[in-house]
Amino acid sequence: MNWQSRRVLVTGGAGFIGSELVAQLAHAGARVTVLDSLVNGKRANLDGLPAESTTLVVGDVRDETLARDLLREHAVVFHLACLGLRHSLHAPGENHEVNAGATLAWLQFAREARVERFVQVSSSEVYGTAQRAPIDESHPTAPATVYGAAKLAGESYALAMHRSWGLPVTVVRPFNAFGPRSHHEGDAGEVIPRFVLCALAGKPLTVFGDGTQTRDFTEVSDTARGIALAGSVPAAIGGVFNLASGSEISVLALARTIAARVAGARASGVAAPIVRLAPRPGDVGRLVGDAARARKVIGFAPVVTFDRGLDRLIGWYQAGGVAPEELLRGFEARNWNAP
Repeated sequence: MNWQSRRVLVTGGAGFIGSELVAQLAHAGARVTVLDSLVNGKRANLDGLPAESTTLVVGDVRDETLARDLLREHAVVFHLACLGLRHSLHAPGENHEVNAGATLAWLQFAREARVERFVQVSSSEVYGTAQRAPIDESHPTAPATVYGAAKLAGESYALAMHRSWGLPVTVVRPFNAFGPRSHHEGDAGEVIPRFVLCALAGKPLTVFGDGTQTRDFTEVSDTARGIALAGSVPAAIGGVFNLASGSEISVLALARTIAARVAGARASGVAAPIVRLAPRPGDVGRLVGDAARARKVIGFAPVVTFDRGLDRLIGWYQAGGVAPEELLRGFEARNWNAP
């Protein structure tokens, strides 16, 4: 699709993945409206984007009047707004309201507005622990958390609206993204940015359980590009697509890799220690994705290697002008407890 002058709406567009998607769309010529509550997203994530083609609307996806008004004005919708996995462990009801209930409402209003494409951004968490590997889109879904279950409900609603009413939807299931503007704070904090900041500050890197659980990491620019492709290729309508690298690394190996990599950038040259705590509730044991369908149908293939992406993130924090100790102020290892 030629994005030039296209009216595009990105919910959750001031967040980590959302802001990268917005940047890519804006640089491709789209006129992008961002809806974000700024609970996890940040205005600063949109800094540097052209004001004439990027508009931020601060609001809640549960505001049905706002949803209807915005959908009438946009041809393509990328629905990323959500509350995260660890949030669902202490606030399952609200997590369901935002991730599942609001998604159903948006799909209904999108049908009324006759949008040209609705891209539902789901999650690899819908699979639960791998029963076979790598995980393709036909793998059984067995989410281990309310977050994963709510994401599965949201994508199921999207596909049902397509089958019942012909709403042009596409579902993408990103595996673990990482990179600049990633979340390290509170219950939105992800493992790689938390490990990087702790390593830079010389603080312990916390591994829950035995650390053998694996993840499939994709650099955020690749993830966002895959989402954009899913919204531009006609053959993707009605389909479900993994966005993954196809490689896995254990959490313990990840901690060791980051600690060693950052040690060279610290004056002491000493790697930060690694500590282990009791397992986290609902922690998936193994995730590694098969993105063959996305490669074939939408032309998705990651181009940023894990090592290059890790160096990019470390450099981004180092160039940010804020000490890692300051960014870690109020840090809680068990970041799924109620604030």
